[in-house]
Amino acid sequence: MSILAVASGLFCLGLYGVLTRRDIVAILASVEVMIGAALILMIGLAAAQTADKTSSAEAVALLVLVLAASEAAVGLALLVAVARKTGTTSVDELTEVKG
Repeated sequence: MSILAVASGLFCLGLYGVLTRRDIVAILASVEVMIGAALILMIGLAAAQTADKTSSAEAVALLVLVLAASEAAVGLALLVAVARKTGTTSVDELTEVKG
């Protein structure tokens, strides 16, 4: 099975989770699955294009992992702020935009 098929399958699974879930935590987890799919694809493409397969693939993996960690930190900070203000993490109950 090719790397593109695995990455596409994971990305579609994450996209399905984002579009169907109503809890902010589940949506953030689905976004992390989508980032993982992009990570797999980038590592596979970096390894396929270079002669020295380890160094460039590891650099790409490190970059994407740092971006995923920062996204998770910002997302969880927003989740805590919303949960404190409204008392819920359900997307359906979050109707007000004003602060």
